[in-house]
Amino acid sequence: QVQLVESGGRVVQAGGSLRLSCAASGRTASIAGMGWFRQAPGKEREYVAGINWTGGSTYYAESVKGRFTISRDNAKNTGYLQMNNLKPEDTAVYYCSVRSGILYAYWGQGTQVTVSS
Repeated sequence: QVQLVESGGRVVQAGGSLRLSCAASGRTASIAGMGWFRQAPGKEREYVAGINWTGGSTYYAESVKGRFTISRDNAKNTGYLQMNNLKPEDTAVYYCSVRSGILYAYWGQGTQVTVSS
């Protein structure tokens, strides 16, 4: 089992920046990758970004490319999502998740990001 705790969400004005953190505990040696997802009211949860835990390769949804940066600190078992130039449409609950293989199996409780116009 892996436990995940997100933090860093808050209300920010459009054009502003936020950094979300996701601290992992438990069987962290099993982590192969971490992803960030988000869910806006009335919408499906969507993939935002992902990172391979060892090699560090990163992947982004088109909607956030060039604005968001995913990173990780293996020593701290923590992942980050740096979000710049935030837009009102980025408003959502942001979740981190980790995978041991292909599927994301463990999820955090989510952190609310609200971007005001």
